[in-house]
Amino acid sequence: MSDPGHIAPRRRHLIRPLDRYVAVEFLRIFMVTCLGFPLLVFIVDLVDNLRKYTERNIPPADIALSYWYFLPDTMYKVFPAAVLFATVFTVGNLTRHAELTAAKASGMSFHRIVRPIFVLAACAALVAMVIGELSPPANSKRLSLLRESCLAATSPSGGRAVCNESAVTRYNFVFGGQGGRIVRATFLHVQEARLQEVETEQRGDSLTPTQLVSAEGGSWTAERGWVLRDGHLHVIPDRSQDVVMEFDSLIDRRMVETPVELRASEKTSEEMTYGQLARFIGTLERAGSDVRGLRVELMLKIAIPVTCLMIAMFGAPLATSTQRGGTAYGIGISLATTIFVLLLIQVTKAIGKSGVVPPELAAWFPNLLVGSVALVLLARVRT
Repeated sequence: MSDPGHIAPRRRHLIRPLDRYVAVEFLRIFMVTCLGFPLLVFIVDLVDNLRKYTERNIPPADIALSYWYFLPDTMYKVFPAAVLFATVFTVGNLTRHAELTAAKASGMSFHRIVRPIFVLAACAALVAMVIGELSPPANSKRLSLLRESCLAATSPSGGRAVCNESAVTRYNFVFGGQGGRIVRATFLHVQEARLQEVETEQRGDSLTPTQLVSAEGGSWTAERGWVLRDGHLHVIPDRSQDVVMEFDSLIDRRMVETPVELRASEKTSEEMTYGQLARFIGTLERAGSDVRGLRVELMLKIAIPVTCLMIAMFGAPLATSTQRGGTAYGIGISLATTIFVLLLIQVTKAIGKSGVVPPELAAWFPNLLVGSVALVLLARVRT
């Protein structure tokens, strides 16, 4: 009968002292990079924009708070580079101090030695996804504090006038309203609070019919809301029926957005979470708009965090290089790879938007390329 006491040593070997040592070294460099790089970005941004903030009379407390809200976005963007630095310097230090050679002499393979790095890189990818969902609302608050979408005093029409001339009008836009409502218009003038050639669509369900309103124009007041003129109301119970009613004027109670909200709703993909961007893409697709560029941005919200793992797999074997400059050669190649990946992302975004390749493939191509090369390097590294 076997002694159950023999199982305990095997369990203790699942996490070895070397694993803890490698993990601590990796986390130390990773945290320094994650916190140090945003600080550098903040200083550069403040130097570049301090005069602009002063001209806007932004209180120092608001400026300081804006950088707090800027932190998630900068950390999200620096995560892959932080993983790279931590991987290269951790493995490089093990190589330079002959600790990697000693570990191999004790019977541990290179892949087993760097396993904690890959596990932590995968964890960093998950954390980056979470931070990526936190950064859009934080970015919106930051822009509000810095008055990037600043609004002036109340206008004569009852709305608020936009303080920058380029934001007074908007052309040929689609707006995703509350409850899945879609608003299309060819022209919006914020200060005059009027729309031209406007359509609103409210998709129905099993209980309520679809409603489509098309009008030559519309005007807004604080008391009545949107009043549409010279148009038609379509009530569509199913695909085979369409009840049409003509009107001279119609108060659309469901269209609750003000002219300022219709103009200020132009958010970039960086100001929307994954779910918000997915819903926005769906709205534009139903309106017949080209969404290939936005679909690339949607996939990048997942692909960029996954880059953390791909770049760790790529950097680890290169950091052990003893040719053409030793560790410095591996560090240089790894840093060049980071720059190359960033440029490749921009190129594939343009290619995906043009329709040459599917948007999903365009977003994931940098990871597929780096991951394939990383697998080859890991297979060829001395174990």
